[in-house]
Amino acid sequence: MVPPLYAGLVDDASLLPPSPIGLADAVAKHHEHGTAWYSGLVGSLLVPASTVGIEQIPRLTAGLIGDVPAAALPATVEKLRASGVVVEHIEAAVARRGEDPQPGVATLCRFAETQNGLPLYAEIPLSWGLLSALDTVAEARAGGLSIAPKFRVGGLAAELFPTPVELAAVICACRDRQLPFKLAAGLRHATRHTDPETGFTHHGFLNVLVATLIAADGGEVAEVAEALAATHPVPLVEPARSHRDGPRPLFVGFGAANVVEPLTELVRLGLISGGYE
Repeated sequence: MVPPLYAGLVDDASLLPPSPIGLADAVAKHHEHGTAWYSGLVGSLLVPASTVGIEQIPRLTAGLIGDVPAAALPATVEKLRASGVVVEHIEAAVARRGEDPQPGVATLCRFAETQNGLPLYAEIPLSWGLLSALDTVAEARAGGLSIAPKFRVGGLAAELFPTPVELAAVICACRDRQLPFKLAAGLRHATRHTDPETGFTHHGFLNVLVATLIAADGGEVAEVAEALAATHPVPLVEPARSHRDGPRPLFVGFGAANVVEPLTELVRLGLISGGYE
């Protein structure tokens, strides 16, 4: 019931800040998603590494969020596996904003060498050193490592929200290097909008999806930015509908605290239909 374009688009981020729910509730809800008609939309349950060892994590398939020092990641992964958890992928920050990301990328690449193809996502700040870090990741992928970039496109300060042109340039940079990417933060709705409480303008996940389709088809930064800047769904719905039966290029997905919210918006836009009530 979920078209291939949206397969696994939304990870379950209910355990992540700013409003994490309890582990037992998150696991139960994730299992519900996994048996629902829209299960094809839902990716992994994202588990913060800092919670591993604090509570007993039941057997499940999860994505590990590396909110601990990189040196602690190998032991954390082994703890999860020992408890019966299947780790589908790992996401870890490589630097703070303004820091050189290269040392962190190199550390994550060394870790990737020990993981037998387990997908790793290097969270690279959208600041100084970004393009060099993408070159390093591309070289590592060309050498056989399963590593790709991840970017934050929102946060608690205005400068953490890239402009449409800035994000378009990043998407095209990934396209040029044949790098799939994940996004985090700020993608609260399908289309670009301004939060009435904070005044911050958030990117829409449908904007990103359509912008990535344009980039994958050879679009230039200006064309990609135009799709990212759209604040009404009309120019986005038709491109999304016409590509619904094909694979999603480049854009691996994003996390949502409640995966039903993006599902609801896709249903309302007529892009997914099925047993949703």
